[in-house]
Amino acid sequence: MGANNNRLSPRQKMINLMYIVLTAMLALNVSSDVLDGFTQVHDGLNRSNTNVGQRNDDIYRRLEDFATLNPDKGQSWLDKATDVRRVTSGIFNQIDSLKLAIVRKADGKNGNPDDIVNRDDLEAAAVVMLAPGNNLGAGLRESIDFYRSYITDLVPDSVKAAGINSALSTASVSRKGTLTPQSWEEAKFDQQPVVAAITLLSKLQNDILYAEGEALSALLTSVDAGDVRVNELNAYVMPQSRLVMRGGKYSANIVLVAVDTTARPQIFINGTKLDNSNGLYELNASSTGTFEYDGYLEVSHGDGTSTRHDFSSSYTVIEPMATVSATMMNVLYAGIDNPVGISVPGVPMNSISASMTNGTLTRSGDHWVARPSAVGKDATITVTATIDGRSATVATTTFRVRKLPDPTPYIALSDSKGNIDHYRGGKPFAKTLLLQSPGIEAAIDDGLLDTKFKVLSFETTFFDSMGNAIPEVSDGASFSTRQKQSFQRLSRGKRFYISRIKAVGPDGITRDLSPMEVIVN
Repeated sequence: MGANNNRLSPRQKMINLMYIVLTAMLALNVSSDVLDGFTQVHDGLNRSNTNVGQRNDDIYRRLEDFATLNPDKGQSWLDKATDVRRVTSGIFNQIDSLKLAIVRKADGKNGNPDDIVNRDDLEAAAVVMLAPGNNLGAGLRESIDFYRSYITDLVPDSVKAAGINSALSTASVSRKGTLTPQSWEEAKFDQQPVVAAITLLSKLQNDILYAEGEALSALLTSVDAGDVRVNELNAYVMPQSRLVMRGGKYSANIVLVAVDTTARPQIFINGTKLDNSNGLYELNASSTGTFEYDGYLEVSHGDGTSTRHDFSSSYTVIEPMATVSATMMNVLYAGIDNPVGISVPGVPMNSISASMTNGTLTRSGDHWVARPSAVGKDATITVTATIDGRSATVATTTFRVRKLPDPTPYIALSDSKGNIDHYRGGKPFAKTLLLQSPGIEAAIDDGLLDTKFKVLSFETTFFDSMGNAIPEVSDGASFSTRQKQSFQRLSRGKRFYISRIKAVGPDGITRDLSPMEVIVN
């Protein structure tokens, strides 16, 4: 009986089944108020996307304007911004195509995401996004993952980068009562009304536009991030040389110098850091010549980076000098090497050249030698100097050319220590030294000209006991045999004379020299 009482009739079974189905349908039914709420949110997101897009367009135009005004500085940042817009447009359009596919799945081929008819359709989003084989949901997740990584690399602000990571997160979702986490696409699109799926995709587009705006703003900021900030402007005149010769050219660069007095660069010269912050480089000039130096500046920028700027320069050290000349003493001697000093203050010796009339002018290192040719004819020395790449005549000096003065004849002596002395007569002279002497010589040895002459001939005159003069002729510059025999016969206190001395100098002029008296000791 009991078993028969619990047996349900077919009709009752049908009624119970229909009740269960109806209950399930009521549980799954979404109220029109909720659907209306999704529609309002979707419309608001569309308006927000339009506003954010206009803001992003404005930032991009500012980058375009800057690149137009300063291509060298702004073009690279504009290129990065263009790439951001391209990648953003790609994923934005991908989402638009998914929204259209979901709505058309629910409303047919004429479906419009902005005017959804079957807003409560619970299958369309899942079919489009999760159906096996098409992987559209997984493809969107992968696109978002790439975009998130790409954008955050362009945003140096860690807080903003964290916000972008959170907004575009595609992490798996764990729900209460389930052991296995759902994938991002299953959590977003499984059993979702069409209007909710479209709203979610519009929200995703909003997040993408937000991320694009942060990246574009970071790029716009980076245009000046590496610049050195300045708080003081000064005008400076930087001449190429402070010393200008008459006929030369004065050159100077007039520049505006911007400095940051709160963050001065570090300066290194020849590997050593400069010991002051004003850029003043000083050293003691201990030797003459041209000296070069190089170094670099390290400049810190607002973004924490620093740049190195190399430089090199040189300076010339000359001897302190003043030219003092007596007009009446501008004399050169013909036939010999006349040392001449030539210098131009402020110009290195290797930039100086000179020439001479009536003779030759040669250079040996930093010294010059003038050798006039004709006596009685003036010699003119013209000095030119190369200043700032331009040759200019800086001095013209005229000298009178004279023949050498007559030399003084002498007998060369050598003592026991090998020291050389010159006997010029007029005082007692040891007979032994006279006998050792080969002959006489002649020279200008006043410490200025120091020019040696060649003795051609001379005579000696002796006097006998009757007072008769006995002349003897030399053998060129040497004493003849008869002269030496006469020396042997000389007694203490006797004297003789050397006269008719003929000598020729380097100028080729033969001259008669004054006689000399020799007293035998």
